[in-house]
Order: sequence, then structure tokens, then C-alpha cells
Amino acid sequence: MKELAFIYDGQGAQTPGMGKDLYEAYPAFRETMDAVDPDGSIRELCFNGTEEQLADTRNTQPCMVAVEVSITALLADAGIEPAIAYGLSLGEYAALAAAGVFEPRQAVELVAFRGQVMDEAARAFSDCGMAAVLGADPSSLEALCAQVEAEGLGFVAVTNYNCPGQQVISGEGAAVEAACARAKEATGAKRCIPLAVSGPFHTRLMAPAGERLRERFVSETFAPARIPVLHNTTARALDPVLDAGLTVADILVDQVQQPIHFDRCMENMLAAGITTTVEIGMGKSLSKFVKKASKEAETLAVFDCESFESVKEALNG
Repeated sequence: MKELAFIYDGQGAQTPGMGKDLYEAYPAFRETMDAVDPDGSIRELCFNGTEEQLADTRNTQPCMVAVEVSITALLADAGIEPAIAYGLSLGEYAALAAAGVFEPRQAVELVAFRGQVMDEAARAFSDCGMAAVLGADPSSLEALCAQVEAEGLGFVAVTNYNCPGQQVISGEGAAVEAACARAKEATGAKRCIPLAVSGPFHTRLMAPAGERLRERFVSETFAPARIPVLHNTTARALDPVLDAGLTVADILVDQVQQPIHFDRCMENMLAAGITTTVEIGMGKSLSKFVKKASKEAETLAVFDCESFESVKEALNG
């Protein structure tokens, strides 16, 4: 079988009813979902929750990762496993579970805590925003954000480097609006698309959440990774020379308050010779990023029964 990268969706990919058909159809999915959610509260949200309920950061994070680790178990049951893994934001926890760093239930419990502390940190800001910027020059966009802050209009920063031609900015609402208003002239951007968010995620404004995570990680066990996991902040697996003294816990603390470099994760995956990805979550948004990085890449996705059977056929014949 060809070498695969498993890539895991982040917040925003959630959909009502997610995972329900997989739970009903496949014992491997059902057993894992039951194991990570013994009281059934996550299943109730996934299967019967409204869009509004699922969009709540405190619910989104455990729901998404519960579904993702269960899909990973389903793929493993079919003999489909990754050579490398990474995820977008909270998807990094599912990638770490795929690599054996976390047990599946541990990953779900950790992102439930992460969602709680991120929500609490976000509540300190009455007005915040996030916007996808399409077609901008990244360096010019960084300079624009710095200029907006220097002018006293509020804090805004580039927080997600998703793929060639797409970045995300986040920060205080007025500052995000000002950056969007100037983006076309200052950066060559084609469009700015406001995103529905509940906080200035992946910025320094999330430092309180990072500190809460650091305290929590003291009591957690991090096992050695069985496969490389490309981290959002460094875009590479932990390297004993380049990352001397840095731990997975340190990286995850940094991750909530520093920019995400999904674009560089894809570049490093392709440089390693892996050109087939299996997106795990509830859609194909990350697969579109991969296609922008390499038109030759093969992108697959698992999010329901039909897509699972299609991937199984494509990879197992």
C-alpha cells in the first residue's frame, strides 16, 4: 500500500449528525466512540445537537476529536494506517492519538479541557473577529496587521497560514475590520471573508488558555510517537537537535497562542515523498488546501459510510 498522510480537521468542520451513520454501521467506530464517551453526552451532541450547540467551542472540540479518533480506529480495522499525521489546530490532538502519543479517550478529555479554557479566555474580549484573506502576499499581510496595531486600532495578527493564497487574521474586532478594509490595496488580496468565531484564537490574547493547558499537562502522560506528527507551530516532527529541550506539551501550549503553519506542514509532507492524504473529520476543506499545494497529490476523505467505503476500495482494492 502507498504511504499515507492522515490529516485531521479542526474547528469549523463540525456538522449536525456527524458520525451517526458510521456509529450505526461499523463496530470498530462504535466501540471507540463508546470508549471515549462513556456517558453518551458527546454522542448526543454529535448525533442530535444543533448547529449552534456544535459551534460552541466547549462542545466542538471534544465532538470533533471523538469522531476523528473513531474514524482512525475504523480505518485501522480496515488495514489502513498512516505513515505521517498532522491536523489543523485541535486536529493536532487527533493526529497525536493516531501516533500513539495520547490514548483516544485522553485526547478527547484534553480537548474538552482545551475548549473550556479557550472559551474562558475568549470571554475577556467583548469584540473579536477572524477573517479569511484570499490572494494576499503573506509578508504584506503581516506588515498590514502590525501597522493597524501601531496606529492604535487594536490588535490583529495572521494566525493561520492555510495554503498558498489563503491566510486567516484574528484579533480585536475593530482591528480585523480595519485590516480587511485595507487588505486589497496593501497586500493584493482578492477577498476577505469574515468567519464565525468565539475568540481571537492562535494569538497572544490566548495566553491565559496556554497557561491553563501547561498546568494540566503536568499530570498527563505523553508516550513516544510511533509515526512522525507534523506540529502546527513548527511544521515538523519533534527533532532532538532542532528542538532540543522542547516537548509535545510545550508545543501544544504554544499552539493555542501562536500562528498555525498548515501550509508548511503540507510542504514538508510532500518533500518527504508522501503525496496521498486521507482527510479525517467532516468534510474536504483540508483536501482543497493539499490540492492548492500540489495538483498531483491524491486526496481522499472519510466522514460518512459512503466516503469510508470509497476510501477502502481505493486503498485496498
